Amino acid sequence: MINPAEYIKQHIRTVENWPQAGVMFRDITPLLQNPKVFRVLIDMFVHRYMDEKIDVVAGLDARGFIIGSVLAYELNLGFVPIRKKGKLPFHTVSEQYELEYGSATVELHSDACKTGDRVVLIDDLIATGGTMMAGKKLLERLGATVVEGAVIVDLPELGGSKIIRDSGMPLFTVCNFEGH
Repeated sequence: MINPAEYIKQHIRTVENWPQAGVMFRDITPLLQNPKVFRVLIDMFVHRYMDEKIDVVAGLDARGFIIGSVLAYELNLGFVPIRKKGKLPFHTVSEQYELEYGSATVELHSDACKTGDRVVLIDDLIATGGTMMAGKKLLERLGATVVEGAVIVDLPELGGSKIIRDSGMPLFTVCNFEGH
């Protein structure tokens, strides 16, 4: 019997030189297209958090929305989107951060969570850790506690998972890919 993490990893495509030369993009689209693989992935996350006291699931733009919203539904929790700048219609708080190949800003509605909320912060991948750290800072600014960050893919050579863990936030990763 194959390990579930290895099963997930086998369904992630590597696209070379995208979005720019030298980048090895880890594409989760094939995983999402296969209902059996998608279910195994979601079940991994559901079983991890079903007995935890979690108030809300926050997903990072954009692939974190896919996994996070399904996870929130399965756990009977609310879902909070953390979006790229300028995409949310209500009052927001924002955080700028550095990416592997540039910089960006993410925003969160100012009423997305409340003081004391326990949050799982989810995305598809962690590279440099900038996006997840920005999401963590936004949630904490609103008074929430990020119980754990969770991703499908970790790229450990880029150092993001170490930065996240060194910040004190626990991090769950389904599988790792060597290289960039």
